[in-house]
Amino acid sequence: MPAPLPAPFAPEETVPEVLDRREGPYGEVVLRRHGGLLQIIANGTFLMDTSDGRSERLLVDAAREALGGREAPRVLIGGLGVGFSLAHAAADPGWGRITVVEREPAVIDWHTAGEAPPLAAVSGAALADPRTEVVRADLLEHLRTTTATYDALCLDIDNGPDWTVTEDNDGLYAPAGLAACAARLTGGGVLAVWSAQPSAVFEGTLRKCGFRAVRTEEIQVARGVPDVVHLAVKAA
Repeated sequence: MPAPLPAPFAPEETVPEVLDRREGPYGEVVLRRHGGLLQIIANGTFLMDTSDGRSERLLVDAAREALGGREAPRVLIGGLGVGFSLAHAAADPGWGRITVVEREPAVIDWHTAGEAPPLAAVSGAALADPRTEVVRADLLEHLRTTTATYDALCLDIDNGPDWTVTEDNDGLYAPAGLAACAARLTGGGVLAVWSAQPSAVFEGTLRKCGFRAVRTEEIQVARGVPDVVHLAVKAA
């Protein structure tokens, strides 16, 4: 099981502490500590923190449920982030091979580099799991070039199809990107896509690209619109 998470969020007057700031291949990425939380900021926009993880767990669980009783399914997790999705998948002995694709070297380092990587409290046990492999690559490029196939793709890339921090990520949610996803899925395989907000347009694109059983699951948040997981199944 993953290690306990950091303490709850500190009062708002707490000044965030920058732990690392790098100019990566897709812009600036920052890891900072705000009270008991670790936060990832990309190009000045908040991406995620260690406060909860409910939506990341639902991303994995919804895909697993949609696969039914498939034995030892292989899953690709798109985006390492703070490690919640990986940790949750590795905590389930029912998953087979777990492949994580992350394009930011800094994010991988925050989980693995040095004697005490800042995000190892979330991901350390999962990264030590023999089922786990981490691939440093752009997700769309990986999907287009690998020969591997997966029973589930659990994608947590940027803020979702309607609001991307880096323009390069737009292509993943377009028809060509979804075709690349479908090509790497086994028959009856599941595509699960996290988003910061529901997208009826993206649901329509999934259907037009030949996916079936398209649906959206909501994750309630304290304020604002709910996070969601878009689910779709490749025809058998």
